[in-house]
Amino acid sequence: MSLDVYLASPRNQLQAHAANGMDVLISFATFSDWHTGYIQSFKSLLIDSGAYSEFNTGANIDGPAYRDFMQKWGDRAVACAGLDDISGDWRRSMKNYRELGGFPTFHDTDPSELLDELIDLARQRGGWLGIGLKPPREGKDRFLSDALERIPPDIHVHGWALRAYRCMPGLASVDSTNWWRDAMQFRLDMPWLTYGETLDIVVKREQREIIRKKETSKQMALQL
Repeated sequence: MSLDVYLASPRNQLQAHAANGMDVLISFATFSDWHTGYIQSFKSLLIDSGAYSEFNTGANIDGPAYRDFMQKWGDRAVACAGLDDISGDWRRSMKNYRELGGFPTFHDTDPSELLDELIDLARQRGGWLGIGLKPPREGKDRFLSDALERIPPDIHVHGWALRAYRCMPGLASVDSTNWWRDAMQFRLDMPWLTYGETLDIVVKREQREIIRKKETSKQMALQL
C-alpha cells in the first residue's frame, strides 16, 4: 500500500503555490483568508485543528469556531481531525470529539485501553484515526508498532508529524511538518537558488517518493 504525505499548512502564498497539485494539510490555527484562493489547487485536503500550535504556544483553540470551520470545508476535505489535547488530557480530547466532531487521535500520553474506544469512534467518523506523539517524537518506535498492530486494517491511520516513521507498517498517511523548513535549509546550503526554487526541490522530493512507493506497490502486487 502506498502512503500519502500531506504537506503541512503553508505559511505564505509562495509555499501555497509550491504545493500546487499536492496533498495538503490545512490547520485552523494558522488559517488566513488568502488560503481560500489556493485550496482548489491542492490535490486533496486534510483539515486539522492546530492542536500542536495550542500545545506549543499555550493559545487555546476556539472549539465552536473550529466546528464551524470543519463544516465549511468538510465537503472538500478527505477528512477532518477532531480537536485533541496533545499535553495528555485525554478526557478533554474525548469531550471535544463528542461535542465538536472530527476523527479521534490516539497519543502516547493516552491510557492504552483507550485505543479500543477510539477505534469504535473512528468507524463512526469516516474510518480515520490519528496517532500522535508528544514531543520529542524520536525513539518511540515501540509505542507506534504496538499501537499499529492493534488497529484493524479497515482503519485509515494518519500519523501526525510522523514522516520520519513513514515506513512503519500500518500507517496510511502522515504529514510533513518540516517541508518548508527543509527548503529554508536548502537555501542556506545552496544560496545561489531562490527560496521558491528550493521549495520546488522539496515538493519534487515528495512527488518522486510517491512515484517510487506506487511502483513498489505494483511490483509487490504482481508477485502475489
